[in-house]
Amino acid sequence: MATVSQTPGWAAHLPNGLGPEGIDLCADGSLVGRWIRRWSEAPSRPQLQDVDGSWLTAHELETRTRASAERLRAAGLEPGDRFLLSGASSAEFVLAYVAALRAGLVVVPVNTTYTETEVARIVRAAAPAAAAVDDDRRAEWIRTAGGDSIAITSIDLRRLPQSRATPPIDLAMRGDAALLVYTSGTTGQPKGALLTHGNLLASATAVELAWRWSGDDRLLLTLPLFHLHGLGVGINGSLCAGASIVLRAKFDASDVAEHSKRGVTLFFGVPAMYERLAAAGAMRDLAGLRLLVSGSAPLPAALARVLAGGAGQMPLERYGMTETVMVTSNPYAGVRKPGTVGFPLPGVAIRLAGDGEVEVTGPNVIAGYYERPEANRESFTDDGWFRTGDLGEFDEDGYLRLVGRSKDLIITGGYNVHPREVEEAIGSHPDVLEVAVVGRPSPRWGEEVTAVVVAARAMAKDEVRSYAARQLAPYKVPKGVEFIDALPRNALGKVLRAEV
Repeated sequence: MATVSQTPGWAAHLPNGLGPEGIDLCADGSLVGRWIRRWSEAPSRPQLQDVDGSWLTAHELETRTRASAERLRAAGLEPGDRFLLSGASSAEFVLAYVAALRAGLVVVPVNTTYTETEVARIVRAAAPAAAAVDDDRRAEWIRTAGGDSIAITSIDLRRLPQSRATPPIDLAMRGDAALLVYTSGTTGQPKGALLTHGNLLASATAVELAWRWSGDDRLLLTLPLFHLHGLGVGINGSLCAGASIVLRAKFDASDVAEHSKRGVTLFFGVPAMYERLAAAGAMRDLAGLRLLVSGSAPLPAALARVLAGGAGQMPLERYGMTETVMVTSNPYAGVRKPGTVGFPLPGVAIRLAGDGEVEVTGPNVIAGYYERPEANRESFTDDGWFRTGDLGEFDEDGYLRLVGRSKDLIITGGYNVHPREVEEAIGSHPDVLEVAVVGRPSPRWGEEVTAVVVAARAMAKDEVRSYAARQLAPYKVPKGVEFIDALPRNALGKVLRAEV
């Protein structure tokens, strides 16, 4: 029997005078519909600053993405085709993303640190019709895995040939797929979370309301754009609110401190970023920002208090997943409680199952994984609620607190790592007899990927890490390596992870 949330929910997030009965989270029908309306409202507004400091106005963003969307359609791509996108943070990446959605394509973002093995898995699972990348080696990996049927182009879509034909664009509706984001699967194979325009638009509208996001805001965005935190919240949210975006190539504490003095109003970070800002003594430089948001991993309460003392505000901690986008948030105008993730966002309902697992429903939640019926049966309840795998509890004021994981999934620095994938990589070493991968608590990363190894000979920890690094993205490579004589098992021979 599940326990339904009794939290105030929407009421904790809505501005004064606004009731839930007057809210349409999916007004404008799609992300594209919302963006087009925002561009028309303030065409001269500086919308997107590239990493080199140059700006694009809303009008320039609209005209360039319209031309690129028409090029994509003229190249033979049809609405619903998968479009793999992989590149460093840049204006060209954002332009390619927006153009693909205007063309009706389903964008498949791919982490730029993925190895050839990881890229090949996604290519085989998604079967993209085309790809845009900024790296020749990655392009070759895609071509090798997918064959000549994949059209591969530069991430700068202006290099596509023009055509006199003007195929229709901007036709996507609420139920049409927009993003196919792959996460680690239970068998080591990736699972594709298929997010619709409605999922992404509902979530963007919810946080726009909750965080008082408006066209007057300017977001300093240092998060990678292949991750839903940077793309699905940072980019989608800013464009839906009509706000400006200051892109940075990567996170650097001194760079963030410097740019925070240049008129930005918002900063989104993960706990590891805030830890570095605090260590660098840069928190006072953030004091002029309207809002600091923390997510993707638990923010230690002690660090939150340090940040509040330096920046003059408690970072607003929120909770979300690839499959659900944004789920909960501490209130903007109310008390922000360290160690909690607040209340359900507008449109979202939360309940706790009998074992405390957090279950979610709402217009932000995916209908299912792409071509993975077995994963859908495992991840959804009989009445359609999504099982997050997180264990939670409500405090006396109705704030949600996350207390652990019900599944083996490790969340490190905001990235999902499934132990099976790492175990398969390390277990292929000829001198590794057995390996179990677990998450150890970490104040910096939330959890730290740790490999517990039974070896046939004396091995150095760096040997295990180096071997794993040849097959896995850096965030999946174990930060900790421990050696043991034998893994603990139950009577049926199953590894007892809780005892590892």
